[in-house]
Amino acid sequence: MNKLVRVLSGLMAIILVLYMVVIFIVPPIVDKKFNTSTLQPPYKVSEKAQTLYNSLPFIADLHCDALLWDRDLQERHDYGHVDIPRMLEANMSLQAFTIVSKVPETVVTKNPKEENFKDNKADSDIITPIYLVEGRPIKSWFNLKERALVQCEQLYDFESESFRVITSSSGLEKFIADKNATKNITAGYLGVEGMQVLEGELSNVDVMFDAGIRMMAPTHFFDNELGGSAHGMSKSGLTEFGKQVINKMEEKSMIVDLAHASPQLINDVLEMATKPVIVSHTGVKGTCDNVRNLSDDHLKKIAGAGGLIGIAFFEPAVCGTDAAATAKAIKYTADLVGIDHVALGSDFDGAIAMHFDVTGLPLLVEALLELNFTDTEIAKIMGGNTCDFLLKYLPE
Repeated sequence: MNKLVRVLSGLMAIILVLYMVVIFIVPPIVDKKFNTSTLQPPYKVSEKAQTLYNSLPFIADLHCDALLWDRDLQERHDYGHVDIPRMLEANMSLQAFTIVSKVPETVVTKNPKEENFKDNKADSDIITPIYLVEGRPIKSWFNLKERALVQCEQLYDFESESFRVITSSSGLEKFIADKNATKNITAGYLGVEGMQVLEGELSNVDVMFDAGIRMMAPTHFFDNELGGSAHGMSKSGLTEFGKQVINKMEEKSMIVDLAHASPQLINDVLEMATKPVIVSHTGVKGTCDNVRNLSDDHLKKIAGAGGLIGIAFFEPAVCGTDAAATAKAIKYTADLVGIDHVALGSDFDGAIAMHFDVTGLPLLVEALLELNFTDTEIAKIMGGNTCDFLLKYLPE
């Protein structure tokens, strides 16, 4: 019996050592494979574009999935798209860090530059093995709510003299004042990509709010308890539970994000919402016609209600692999609904190839200049509109 115990103990020790090796080696390999860029730094732009970029008072982006990858954001990396040192180099004021909790296996194709946008079921999940190999807390391996809370805690762990988490309009105001006093500071705020993290419980809206989350999207790549995804099977609208959640979010001044929502779900939210919404990362059908992108009708309705539209930085969203493609989508949107409703919505670190990493944002300024946007208009697009929206609609 003692011999058996020793053998089992030895096997457990070997398994533990192997697991620790996996945790140390595998996550960066996966991160590097999926979070690529078409162009590599250092990025070069004209003196005019760089001078304008350097003068921008507030640079902000509405969508980044960096928290999924268990990357130490306090350290600079030569892979992926975002970390705090690179945000500081880019003079980034504010980055939305959005939480991914579940992705069906069918979303990921053999080509990491592509995703399945059409017909995903909720019966599989690639995030579970990612959490296992990253060595995340056991409580989060098979629990979507806990996965969200772990990512929230992770962002707070990165707080320092040069990085802070924003949860209120007053907090944003203080950050702006502090940044104006010293440039060596940047910030983030928390969002959720798919409210399956609520696990069908209305009370979990309070849990997410208390964890610091201030923006939530009803659906991600599959249908859930709130309604239909643009990439799911039903393409349905809001459920009764979904309506209850939207009402509760508005009561708490949480921002509704309609990225990845089915057209009918978008209609249903816009019909009942009393506050403006955001589409954190999208393309537009006017320049790139696919199921994830917004129609002219939805662009007009979202902007007409005071909403904000974040234009993405990757090929399936903008039908191009460079800043010019994103600038073209921005111009189309601004021409259609007005400059005050356009923002950046990169999808940095979203397991898909970006045009560039965060330090490449001056390339977008150059592309916007080439389309004859004025300095004032570019300042709004690059972050001014996002700043104004959040100052108005975040909780006090």
